[in-house]
Amino acid sequence: MKKIKHIAILASTVLASVALCSASYYISNEEKLDQVITVEHPQKDIPSKPNEAFKEGEILAFRIHYGMMDAGEIVMEVKPDLIEVAGRKVYHVVGNGYSKGTFDWFYKVRDRYETFIDKDAMLPWMFVRRCDEGGYIINQDYTFNHYTNKVDVGSGEKVDVPSGTQDMISAFYSARNLDLTNAKEGDVFTINSIVDKELWPLKIRYVGKEKITCAIGTFNCVKFRPIVQKGRIFKREDDLNVWLTDDKNHIPLRAQAKLVVGSVKLDIVSVKNLANPTSEVK
Repeated sequence: MKKIKHIAILASTVLASVALCSASYYISNEEKLDQVITVEHPQKDIPSKPNEAFKEGEILAFRIHYGMMDAGEIVMEVKPDLIEVAGRKVYHVVGNGYSKGTFDWFYKVRDRYETFIDKDAMLPWMFVRRCDEGGYIINQDYTFNHYTNKVDVGSGEKVDVPSGTQDMISAFYSARNLDLTNAKEGDVFTINSIVDKELWPLKIRYVGKEKITCAIGTFNCVKFRPIVQKGRIFKREDDLNVWLTDDKNHIPLRAQAKLVVGSVKLDIVSVKNLANPTSEVK
């Protein structure tokens, strides 16, 4: 069962995960967001970073397979309305994920991730994680102070982080905005993020270009290999591959991983409200 738990966590980390917020929960988060952004160090500017990859209202849906088994679904949604707090505009992103079919019977997953990303700086102000994975419960509320480079992880504990640190969901949207204009095979891009109270430098190696056929069509893609840790889940550090559309959207079409036991695959099944034309091969 421990291996199944690691597989579920891997699938969530590759993208995100479950259950829509209630109105009262959303209002509570917006009130928290106001407290987070109205900080004591307004004299320090936060550098701007352009976002060309996505817009309000974007929805990406994925299906997860463990071996030949249809194991679950993930939906990533950028809410259609920006939140305006303390003069800053913020994206509200929700990731809903759940197990299904036979997998749901013996390892039930009900996860929800939320992140609130500054539209101009492309940095998170708040991260919310509510997970139930086979009865293993995770509740996390992180707030980011990008003026002091600290993350409040709860219970009075604050973690020092480098400038520009992401959470595990905002890192996904940040990666979609990587400038690949002059990328060469073997180039490694690093995105600092905080996961489970620890700084986690996400390193992804650019592999090259390939053509991928999936449920929504055939696309020219850029291929990456996130550098993973060998051990209980992976045999080698290059056992995870990810394909993004070779256009400004950088839509993740597929993620595929060889595991110590079996394999897991994530495939896109639908897209809505994209920001740019795609690299689909007609």
